Amino acid sequence: MQTALSDKLLATPDGEEANRILRNCVHCGFCTATCPTYQLLGDELDGPRGRIYLIKQVLEGETASRITQLHLDRCLGCRACETTCPSGVNYHRLLDIGRLHLALRVDRPLLQTLAHRGLHLILPHAERFGFLLRLGQAVRPLLPAVLKSKVPPRRAVIPGPTTEHRRRMILLEGCAQPASAPNTNAAAARVLDRLGIGTVNPPGQGCCGAVSQHLSAEQAALSFMRRNIDAWWPQIEAGAEAVLVTASGCGSMVKEYGHLLRADPEYAEKAKHVSEITCDLSEVLAREDLDSLKLDIGVQPVGYHSPCSLQHGQQLAGLVEGVMRRLGFELTPVADSHLCCGSAGTYSILQPKISRQLLDNKLEALQAGGAAVIATANIGCQLHLESRATVPVRHWIELVDEAMRGQSPPAADA
Repeated sequence: MQTALSDKLLATPDGEEANRILRNCVHCGFCTATCPTYQLLGDELDGPRGRIYLIKQVLEGETASRITQLHLDRCLGCRACETTCPSGVNYHRLLDIGRLHLALRVDRPLLQTLAHRGLHLILPHAERFGFLLRLGQAVRPLLPAVLKSKVPPRRAVIPGPTTEHRRRMILLEGCAQPASAPNTNAAAARVLDRLGIGTVNPPGQGCCGAVSQHLSAEQAALSFMRRNIDAWWPQIEAGAEAVLVTASGCGSMVKEYGHLLRADPEYAEKAKHVSEITCDLSEVLAREDLDSLKLDIGVQPVGYHSPCSLQHGQQLAGLVEGVMRRLGFELTPVADSHLCCGSAGTYSILQPKISRQLLDNKLEALQAGGAAVIATANIGCQLHLESRATVPVRHWIELVDEAMRGQSPPAADA
């Protein structure tokens, strides 16, 4: 694709990167075949190829409007197009750059502005989010069904292990997961403990930065990244072998720290190293001898939803499924497993109509094979699927932990 970005923009890291990405695109349109929003809406501008043209126009200084903003907002950021693209177009980075530059030129309507600011002020901050979630959970029985489905029930937490091991990994706590699914990391720690791996939770760590990054609050996102690196670095210097992430959306973000902080003279090398040692939980278990877990699986069929951030973002399609099959779980077939469930970070809040359509399609596919439980690998997907599923929805490591302790998953919450 030919480009005509200004010399001033080309002299910046974002401009140089965007120009390189744009020039890689050959207009083939393969990406439209796997784009969830194009499949639903049938509009070229709601597919990757059309959005690439819109971003190109913005970066070249052409007139941009709220129509441009609407089509970019409708993108899930699922990155299925990147998996499909034969030219290696790094679409998600172009989208981030395009949205950031568009935000400087096109104001949002008041209600959208308030929604974006509210999400940014609450979601990345574990204490604020946790406080509001607890309030919602306290009145949950009194809420109408529509609102009740949006508030996850309070979950019991089984304390994690206290055993010390020679091998240690840093376990990212994140922002939404500690309050909404607090047993996920504890379950991961128990399974790893059985495998002879200890986990540490350094004080000071928090949100990975993804929420801010996708809401075009770039500087806030970078601040979250630097804070995490500062919190993790003493443990890394003391021998921690990995930054371990149980939420695949966070994992995708942390694996990009090195790129996003490449121009920061103080953090560039540290960020690069952090990205290199960051692992999804499935990557760790796939390398280990799992016989010592001694699981009691039972006969429950599992419908597994592979988050976009895992299969497209981290390019780890099939890894969780492979680990679960090694452990003896029966996985049901899931049609169109490459498609997004509609959660996509804040997308389910900001684009509820499209998100609901994708959710209904995904649940139909997941439950068609007779699954007794749905498993996934990302907190956003888990909460979104749980809001309308008729069977329990769990993080897959909780199923492993329960089988290791000889327990069965609870029934779906009413």
